[in-house]
Amino acid sequence: MENVLEIKNLCKQYKEFALKNIHLCVPKGMIMGFIGENGAGKTTTIKAILNIIHKDIGEIKVFGLDTEKHERKIKEEIGVVLEDSFVSDYLNPMDIHKIMRNIYQNWDEKLYFQYIEEFKLPKKKKVREYSSGMKMKLKIAVALSHHPKFLILDEPTSGLDPVARNEILDIFQDFIQDEENSIFISSHITSDLEHIADYITFISHGEIVFSKTRDELLEKYGIVKCSEEDFHKIAQKDYINYKKNRYEYAILVKDKLEFQKQYDLPIIDTPTLEEIMLIQMKGEK
Repeated sequence: MENVLEIKNLCKQYKEFALKNIHLCVPKGMIMGFIGENGAGKTTTIKAILNIIHKDIGEIKVFGLDTEKHERKIKEEIGVVLEDSFVSDYLNPMDIHKIMRNIYQNWDEKLYFQYIEEFKLPKKKKVREYSSGMKMKLKIAVALSHHPKFLILDEPTSGLDPVARNEILDIFQDFIQDEENSIFISSHITSDLEHIADYITFISHGEIVFSKTRDELLEKYGIVKCSEEDFHKIAQKDYINYKKNRYEYAILVKDKLEFQKQYDLPIIDTPTLEEIMLIQMKGEK
């Protein structure tokens, strides 16, 4: 399968934090969800992809092109939403249109104002007068309005109410329907990714913990809930991590059906991404 994004052995060292040997791929036509706790390295990874920060070592390719050698060509074909950067707060959507049409060769005025209308964004109101949710919708409108082939999104549903989030998620799903476009989306709202992502990559403390299909995680993984007595009967090789709660143990297993064949324990739940992430981060082996 062709990959739209390939990262190999990416490292970036800061004084108190480091990205360590990041490897990940986003297949063409797919949505990759990127999850992890605050400070795990999600935004740093995205900024490295975009050459906002310079990597120490490693290789990053988008559309098969090196991101440093072909930065301008790549950025013409990608749409970006970052949580912490945008145009001046003293501009309005009309001003932004005038700027963007001179930046992107494929800027689509009709499509841009279609999104502005759809998102109910006042055309002549300055960005500083927008709510956080309105600002995010404006960023998304800008990201989509030059017909990108690949969206790179950092917390794109942050600050949106549930109705607006569903609206935006529907737009993202429509974006990949032709199987030519792809999305790499970082989000702390893991329930959003459960609905739209094809793959999930989990990063913690600057290292990739896993990169798997959503179906493998949500259909094969399981959380076993049992007493301390039953926990001590389970071989360590048969689970990933466990978390001791007040009244029971919660044990994360890779294959709940295989686990059931070996152990006669009645409570095996289908986990959410948030539960998988919490047990991986906070649990013990």
